[in-house]
Parts: sequence; C-alpha cells; structure tokens
Amino acid sequence: MNLKTSLHTHLNQIARLRDPYMASAGHFFVQQYIRAQLSQSGSVEIHTFKVGTKVCQNLILNLPPQSTLKKTNLPPILIGAHYDGVPGSPAADDNATGVAVLLELARIFRKNPCRHPLRLVAFDMEEYGLLGSTDYARHLQQSGQKLRLMMSLEMLGYCDSRPHTQAYPPPLEKFYPSTGDFIALIGNWRTWRDLITISRHIRQVGVKCEWLPVPGTGKLIHATRQSDHAPFWDFGYPAIMVTDTAFMRNPHYHRPSDTIDTLDLDFLTGVCQGLERGIRKL
Repeated sequence: MNLKTSLHTHLNQIARLRDPYMASAGHFFVQQYIRAQLSQSGSVEIHTFKVGTKVCQNLILNLPPQSTLKKTNLPPILIGAHYDGVPGSPAADDNATGVAVLLELARIFRKNPCRHPLRLVAFDMEEYGLLGSTDYARHLQQSGQKLRLMMSLEMLGYCDSRPHTQAYPPPLEKFYPSTGDFIALIGNWRTWRDLITISRHIRQVGVKCEWLPVPGTGKLIHATRQSDHAPFWDFGYPAIMVTDTAFMRNPHYHRPSDTIDTLDLDFLTGVCQGLERGIRKL
C-alpha cells in the first residue's frame, strides 16, 4: 500500500463525529483505532489526565534511534497531533490529517529509525483549550525531561491554488503569499535553524513551504498559539507547529463540511514525505 492510500485509509477511520462529550462513541472509536495502529510499532503508553470528573487520555509511542549510532542518550523529538474534534464536524482537516500523518510517521520510523529517538503523541482535548498537551508538557517539565524538539501536526491537508485564498494576522500579509497552496511552519526563536532545515526538505519533495519564527511564546500574534505546541513554548521547550493555517485558509474550519472530499491528498502526502526527510536531518 503506497503512502497516499495509507493516509486515505486512516482518514476514513478518523474523520467522523468525535467530540469527547457529544460524540463520545466516535471519540472512543478513534482513540482505539489510534492505539491499535501505534501498537503495531511498539508498546503504547497512556498518559491520563482529568477534566472535571472526565478521565482523558494521551496515547504515546516511543521509538528508538538508529542502533548503529555512536552517540547515545540524545533527547527525543516529540511529534504530536490532537485526535479530538469539535461538535458537529467530522473534522477531516482538523485534525484527522495530522493524526493520519502521525500514524504513518510511526510506521516509517519503526522500519527505518532516525538519529534521535522519537516520541509520537496523540493528544486529547485540544479543542477544549489545549488541555492534553498542557498536562503532558507540565509533566515533562516537572520531571526534568528534555526534548530536542516538539512538533505539532495541526491541519495538513487543505490547499487552494487560487489567488487571494490565504489570510494572515496583520501585518504578515505584507511578507507572505496570498495563495493558500503552501504548508506553514511556525516556531519560536530557538527553532529557527530547524525551520530552515525542515522547510528545505519539504520543498525538495515539491510542496511549497513558508516559515515564521515568533518571539517569546507567540503572544504578540495569538493565532500562532492555537495548537498543541503552545504549552511547550510556555514550559520552555523548542516547538514548531506544522499547519495549512486553519481558518485563515480553510472555509470548512469547525464546520460540518470539513470532510475528506475537501482535502488535497497529494498535498497531504507531500507534506508527510517532506516531514520525514526533514526529521531525519535534525
């Protein structure tokens, strides 16, 4: 099965009503699907946290680095994607696309590891205020765990090649293209070298890529904080969001029309290929 077909298979399983409160059956189905897929690559850890009386789960897979490397004990690269959705939407782009790429990266790096150990995390409760990633980032910080980089996969599959289809928080429209046919990398200042490396390898597979380093924890441009990388910024970690820019491009954002047929699967496949190449060079 080729990569595009595999991504489509994952999307067919994940893109469904899965709000953790109003569509709890769909949420549980997707949670168990992710767990089963990750289990094919190793033992899945469950990081639990509570939201009121509700017990929620982040699903974690740790993959070892190349066994031939002389240098050991390198800090892991954490790659995360949230699997919950908003009420009333199948949430195909937001964020079935991110989870699908996460699952394929797990399969790819299990077969052919990279230099750093990898930690792949499916986060819960992102739509309710980045709750799963906040709890997990706090846990890492309190236990003194280091990360080489955190990468949040947040909406990766919507592309529009028509002019004037891309919006920005001001004044970014003065510096970036008006056509919504690229993938964006948003990082803090500590990640600027990684932004350059990853963007270069994404472009090498034929996908347009733009990158933006933001000062501090991104609070000057609030739109740069709207995914699971933001808590990692807040707890002092280098972190990047990979995104098609969500509501600044995709008219189906948080709507019932966020369906698989609105996605560009060739674009999504290229993003996955480019990320794999970029991660190997970190």
